[in-house]
Amino acid sequence: MSANFVHISNPAAFGRVAVLLGGNSAEREISLLTGNAVLDALLDRGVDAHAVDPRDADFISHLQTGKFDRVWIALHGRGGEDGTVQGLLEMLNLPYTGSGVLGSALGMDKLRTKQLLLGAGIPTPAWRQIDSEADCASVAGDLDVPLIVKPALEGSSIGMSKVEQLAELPAAWRKARESGPAVFVESWISGPEYTAAILHDQVLPLIQIRAANTFYDYQAKYFSDETRYICPCELPAEQEQQLAQLALQTFQVTGASGWGRVDFMVDAETGKPYVLEINTVPGMTSHSLVPMAAMQAGIDFGGLVWRILETSFSDRANGVAKSATVAAEANHAA
Repeated sequence: MSANFVHISNPAAFGRVAVLLGGNSAEREISLLTGNAVLDALLDRGVDAHAVDPRDADFISHLQTGKFDRVWIALHGRGGEDGTVQGLLEMLNLPYTGSGVLGSALGMDKLRTKQLLLGAGIPTPAWRQIDSEADCASVAGDLDVPLIVKPALEGSSIGMSKVEQLAELPAAWRKARESGPAVFVESWISGPEYTAAILHDQVLPLIQIRAANTFYDYQAKYFSDETRYICPCELPAEQEQQLAQLALQTFQVTGASGWGRVDFMVDAETGKPYVLEINTVPGMTSHSLVPMAAMQAGIDFGGLVWRILETSFSDRANGVAKSATVAAEANHAA
């Protein structure tokens, strides 16, 4: 995370902005909510912003001929959060928000994220990859129930199931397998869940999540009014700082940058934190966590969207984002 972030004061400095929204992933519904909220916020602040949906047949042509200066990526899931569209924008020489190709690809792949965390000494729940239904029988020798089964390449808790008995594992594997061939089973951590939003390499106030459902699933994340969000998170300052440092370390290890979110569980018995995953394009809906954390830090939704757009000026090791010097010049010229 060596990016140097700048602050833009004049909306004209951003130029013409494409807001990528919708797409073709299983998270299209949420991406449309995020993208339209972002678009409205940019327009309200005088930014020349335009919605662009990759589902449209002329998507790439539109980016090439639309005279865009930069891109606000509001795509969730595969095709938008996995390095694919980031690679396209690199080829088109269009600066974009958030993580680059590598950070996006690694962040989307839960299995490789966990492998990196393990190698870096960052705690993450024990897991076992399941390549076939026959592998389910051998899990008992490695992990104890309860467990949670996850597809490796989906977000928003799509395809996930909690398993209370090993006899339930094959059905849970089949459900996860519908979302792709890579599936893993993970030890269930009993305790409170927390999330750390990161903006411009700074950790915003942590949020404690109390879901009414079995776990923080798709419905609980985006639609349920029964999910409770506690911010400030009620942790002692020292423990909150520990989680914040783990979040920054996770960002660094996975090559993420700009903005995002890291999710944790804290074991109720031992107090030990475990990193669950990283999100490089978190939701920006009415139920989303990053806007909540930003509000606690004194940043309203419009200001948050603006500051995320500023990340398109950052220096990335593998990106085309303009440098701080160029950004400052553009700010002055506008």
